[in-house]
Amino acid sequence: MPTHGSLSKAGKVRSQTPKIQAQEKKSPGPKFRNKRNYEKRVMLQRKPGQNWV
Repeated sequence: MPTHGSLSKAGKVRSQTPKIQAQEKKSPGPKFRNKRNYEKRVMLQRKPGQNWV
C-alpha cells in the first residue's frame, strides 16, 4: 500500500510559513463582565459549576 507523501518532506510548509506575532488578548472590562455574569446567574437562573443546565 503506497504512503501519502514521504517522511523526508514532513513539516515543509510550516517551516516556509512566516512567523506572525500573537496579538495580546484583552479581557472584557468589569462593566461588561459583571453584566454577563448577572445575565447568566439571575436572568437565565444558571447554577454555579459546570453542570449549569
